[in-house]
Amino acid sequence: MEIHSYDFALQNHINMLTVNQTFRKIRNMEIRGALDIAIVSANSLLGVVDSDARDTKNLVAKLNFSGKRLKSARPTAVSLPNAVDYILSLANKNRNLEINEFRKKVSSGIKKFIEEQNNAIERIAEIGSRLIENGDIILTHCNSDTVTMMLKHAWDNGKRIKVVCTETRPRYQGYITVRELSKHGIPTTLIIDSAVHYAMRELKVDKVLVGADAVSVSGDLINKVGTSQIALCAKELDIDFIVATESIKFSPRSIIGAVIEIEERNPREVVGSKKFRGVTILNPGFDVTDARYIDMIVTEYGVMPPQAVYSVLKEKFGWELVEK
Repeated sequence: MEIHSYDFALQNHINMLTVNQTFRKIRNMEIRGALDIAIVSANSLLGVVDSDARDTKNLVAKLNFSGKRLKSARPTAVSLPNAVDYILSLANKNRNLEINEFRKKVSSGIKKFIEEQNNAIERIAEIGSRLIENGDIILTHCNSDTVTMMLKHAWDNGKRIKVVCTETRPRYQGYITVRELSKHGIPTTLIIDSAVHYAMRELKVDKVLVGADAVSVSGDLINKVGTSQIALCAKELDIDFIVATESIKFSPRSIIGAVIEIEERNPREVVGSKKFRGVTILNPGFDVTDARYIDMIVTEYGVMPPQAVYSVLKEKFGWELVEK
């Protein structure tokens, strides 16, 4: 079962996941989507806060150990270390408190963090849907909870749109998007990834709308592999390329020059059990779209050009995210 954190019917299941269970589910992509990963990880650390510990020092050590393990699950999803580091910063700030007071303070902080992230996606859907016009044909890639909610919000507000979805090989996350949108009543077309340029031209796509796994200080987008090619097509065809993302996916460490690692996935996702003697299988999970191909980024703070990411990072993330 895939976990979506904004689906509150699943919240009890999420709360029961241990750190090791969360690590495995993120690693195996049973839990997917950068925001979902951040929220589920925060919930698992909330469980650590409530676990048995001799004293505050021991509990802080448990949190640090657990956080390190969680961060190793998916190297590209910046929201994961952002969420974990924020919680660890709360723990380190309050490490001098008596253990019961420590639990109360840190638990409250984690719950507030989770609430803010869940509210962010709804806020982005409200803001971003205003960019969508009645009659728009919109192309999207992979599966983004944020994008899907934005499209549903526009539809529910009377905007009769059509959506074109890529299959998003090799894991076919586009199928999830197609199911969700068509079930909501939105006319949806599924295309193979290599038909993007053809579809954008022949179907007269008005906008491209994608999510994000990370955004660097320069405004460059790290998203599902294939995104950069779509951006190039959009630029060539003079189609707006819009990114919808929560600010938790901005990369604070990119300010100090850290490079966001692109995850190389298992070759079996591409070829299954087939054997190709002497052939190397390249299966990157993500690629980088240069900021110059991005027209705007929609966050919970509003619509901004990619050049504004630096200001948001300095203002909103000048805190413990970059502390060690």
